[in-house]
Amino acid sequence: MSDKSRAGGAAEPRRPRTPSAFLKFVMAVSGVFLLLYVVLHMIGNLKIFFGPESIDEYAAWLRTLLEPALPYGGMLWIVRVVLLVSVIAHIWAATVLTLRARRARPIKYAGGSHQVKGSYAARTMRWGGVIIVLFVVYHILDLTVGVANPNGVHLEAYNNISAGFAPDRWYITLFYVLAVVALGLHVRHGIFSGMQTLGWSSNTRERTIKTVATVFAAVLTLGFISVPLAVTFGVV
Repeated sequence: MSDKSRAGGAAEPRRPRTPSAFLKFVMAVSGVFLLLYVVLHMIGNLKIFFGPESIDEYAAWLRTLLEPALPYGGMLWIVRVVLLVSVIAHIWAATVLTLRARRARPIKYAGGSHQVKGSYAARTMRWGGVIIVLFVVYHILDLTVGVANPNGVHLEAYNNISAGFAPDRWYITLFYVLAVVALGLHVRHGIFSGMQTLGWSSNTRERTIKTVATVFAAVLTLGFISVPLAVTFGVV
């Protein structure tokens, strides 16, 4: 018995825990915002196949969106803030849920296909998330800030992309492809989990949702990797 208990003192009140259901909801909602941005970003990237003017005009248009209601670049900064909040919320919720799962199951599973699949999916999401975060940091330094890009000129989107994925920088292209594949796996699992969290999944819909998630993730992956591969192999 502790000194406090012997002295008749009350134990310190436990800090209330954030409900797991709420954390999963935060992950699902923040994931929706991030997924919407990723889709729009992919569509914008594909403009490179229509020539330098198309992709450069798109880059300039993003900064003049909703002018004069918003200042130059205002909408872009709003999007960036929403993305930052979504990323922080997503990582926070995922980290808390992961730590809780580890505390609840301190001993590794000995067997069982469902347990193995669940463990594999969790590891894929965690490591995929780490790879994606590292890639985003580099991507910002490369094509947004320009300090890691051989060209690095503001609003010269076509030249920056061409320089960034030039044939002699094949290792950058390889890193980009691996990161996008990780993103695709993350999106596939995330869509299915998000549907369950938001109550849109059921036993009868499970197979359909998995198929839709797989096709969606595949299209997203191919859309993103088509740009660096096209530049590296001289298609654009």
